[in-house]
Amino acid sequence: MDRMRLSFHDATLLHNGCPGVIGAAAVFTGEEPDLREVRARVAERWTALRRMSHQLDTSLATGTGERRTPRRHHLHWVVRGPFEPEAHVLAAPGKLDDLWADVVGRPLPDGAPPWRLYVVPGGPDGGFALALVAQHALLDGRSLETLLRLLMDDAAPARTASSTARPRVRLGAVTRELKALATRGQALPTPSPRRTSASVAVRTLPAPTIRAARRHPVDTRGATLNELLVGAVAGGLRAHFGPPRHWPRTRPVFTAVPSDLRARDDQDALGNGSTAVQVALPLDHDDPVARLRVCQTSLRAVPARSGVHAAALLPMAETVHRVAPWLTARMAGSASEPTFVATVTTAMKWRDASSAFHGNGLQHVVGLPPLHRPGSASFHLMQSHTACTLTVVCHLLPDSAQQLADAVVDEFEALARMP
Repeated sequence: MDRMRLSFHDATLLHNGCPGVIGAAAVFTGEEPDLREVRARVAERWTALRRMSHQLDTSLATGTGERRTPRRHHLHWVVRGPFEPEAHVLAAPGKLDDLWADVVGRPLPDGAPPWRLYVVPGGPDGGFALALVAQHALLDGRSLETLLRLLMDDAAPARTASSTARPRVRLGAVTRELKALATRGQALPTPSPRRTSASVAVRTLPAPTIRAARRHPVDTRGATLNELLVGAVAGGLRAHFGPPRHWPRTRPVFTAVPSDLRARDDQDALGNGSTAVQVALPLDHDDPVARLRVCQTSLRAVPARSGVHAAALLPMAETVHRVAPWLTARMAGSASEPTFVATVTTAMKWRDASSAFHGNGLQHVVGLPPLHRPGSASFHLMQSHTACTLTVVCHLLPDSAQQLADAVVDEFEALARMP
């Protein structure tokens, strides 16, 4: 039995005090496939991917089920054999919205590699979905996209990983990023944590709406998908909670913007290969284009800032994790507080316009971001060739996800209507 130490990335996602379940679903036209066909495709395409057979070693743990807690911080991944398609590929009992609401608030059970693939029946117009859910400690969002792509008809094999040299960064850049990570903001306005609960909402945005919204600001290159999402989230929060002068504190509200650190020839590597950069949301501006312009300026610095993480901060953290893993758990708990990460904004693109499963064409892809602590919300925008889907996960009042999703969609549509 192989044993592998958890990386710093994996350990922080395991010890951050959150359920840690993420997901991605590919929605297809056509008739729902037989479960045996899906299991056969999964066995064919995923068995050789060693990460899919990783299982967290809980032999040194106390309690049972969801209450199991590690006795020590030197946890390991183990591989006891290949995963079993019959146990991991299942038929969903309900629709995709029901599945997302069911899995987001509790970890996957122990005893098997922490992922599941569900065959989900479609809506009134037919169709079906293949929905992959996993513990974030095992896989990140880019990994979920890679795995779903590998299930498509005529999919190219996964590209092998390769090592890349770390770029050199100046000490001043490292100091500035450390200071940014330690800057405390404020959580989203929320009542007592005892009154909060998880909620999930999914909205579809037509591709023409996104294209029209991305033309702004008109005297620039236009907005990227990431900039557009962060600006729309700022507008949605302002519409839902009111201007910042009505909020209980005057500190900034930070969003975490994930940045993939994989090299170009390493895009199919599974695991956790991303970092996140804190960006203050422009809530003080009441004009959507003004908010978008501020977001463009802020996000322009994200590649360089994530490069500092890759070159200096993460290698240092990995060294500390090997020497003092208990400190990793403490840092993970503090860093996940909503005063540091009030929201998470993730924008992704599904680039293959001809994707199909057993001849059934892909309609769109729906993400499921993780649930964070009370006073937080996560926003995930996935663009395909036909539409964009926005998924909102909140840990606020009941139904907050639905209300925030509507507010963010209103922001996109307002930008699209502007001349």
